[in-house]
Amino acid sequence: MAGILVELIISWLLLWFISKKHLSVLGFTPTKSRLLNLLFGFLAAVICGIIYYMSFTVFADNNWTVNEAFTGLKMAISSRWTIVSVLYEELIFRGALLYIAIQKLGAKKACIISAISFGVYHWFSMEAFGNPVQMMILFCMTGIWGFMFAMAFAKTKSLYLPIGLHFGWNLISTVVFSQGPLGNQLLIIAGGEKVGGFLSGVIFIFQLFAVPLIVFWYLNWLSKKQKRSIDKEQQPLTAHLEYEIRS
Repeated sequence: MAGILVELIISWLLLWFISKKHLSVLGFTPTKSRLLNLLFGFLAAVICGIIYYMSFTVFADNNWTVNEAFTGLKMAISSRWTIVSVLYEELIFRGALLYIAIQKLGAKKACIISAISFGVYHWFSMEAFGNPVQMMILFCMTGIWGFMFAMAFAKTKSLYLPIGLHFGWNLISTVVFSQGPLGNQLLIIAGGEKVGGFLSGVIFIFQLFAVPLIVFWYLNWLSKKQKRSIDKEQQPLTAHLEYEIRS
């Protein structure tokens, strides 16, 4: 947690000295819409994550078994580690630096730079540097998701949606299905057979694009909803002005 505190201090300093802004521009204050964004992102990532990992048992001779050594305390510790790691990455890649980049370069360019940085970062955090094939696959995966996270921040002007998405997927992947740096967690795969051929490609594409497509649909829906709300608020004023002109 000390690292998160340091990040917040550095973020505040960057925002103040470069843009004369406070941490509030990162959308920390909880509101109904932001909490709904958090919940939507979390559920979308969790549902897609479950479908993705369960496909290894549907299309191959594998099964997930419950780790009897996994206790409630371990669940709490692992979940805490996951949310801290998510907050750490979000504050770096979707925090003050992305906000400043959006102000200076525009949302599209800033989000692309954030996505590239997120992809390169995972070469080192996941120890893939030096393996070209693994680096390319990892860059595609984390780059696409990094762009999704960045756009979620840019469109909602808050970290709630990207945090919900990021935490939902990492929780399912790392803590539930034991596919992460923490080793065996709640469920352990038995059988170890890999899905081959065409189905393997379909599952990989699902992992890459399922959540991003849902999120981009959601952001588009939010944009249209906001526009309808603005139009509705302006209707009485427009009608009044038209009445004044006719009078």
